[in-house]
Amino acid sequence: MNPLALLRPGNWQALLRPGDWLVLLTGAVAAAWLAGTFWFGAPGQRLIIKRGGQVFLETPLTQPRIVDVGGPLGITRVQIAAHRARVLADPGPRQLCVHQGWLSRAGEAAICLPNQVSVEIAGRVKTYDSLNY
Repeated sequence: MNPLALLRPGNWQALLRPGDWLVLLTGAVAAAWLAGTFWFGAPGQRLIIKRGGQVFLETPLTQPRIVDVGGPLGITRVQIAAHRARVLADPGPRQLCVHQGWLSRAGEAAICLPNQVSVEIAGRVKTYDSLNY
């Protein structure tokens, strides 16, 4: 038999044994579990707002409210609703923290650098966006 004939579409399944299918299935289940556990992360429990590097407010995400935080450029408005938070308005020129959108998972953050305000979601377990040596 020609070895290249096995590479034609539909013929490669003939090379797989039951143990190979078991390894493929185990790998797919492990990949799905790892993605669900580490990709999506844990839901946030509380909101930490910092102004100038100091904690301005720490509050649970269970109470809907709007918080105004004063900074060097003006007022940054933070909205808390439905166990998530977002920067509603900021006096910064590029509006990057406003475009960050809703934050709901532990470790997510929006930083309004020109106004020196940061919004971070914290959970039971401390998560890291990146690690440095």
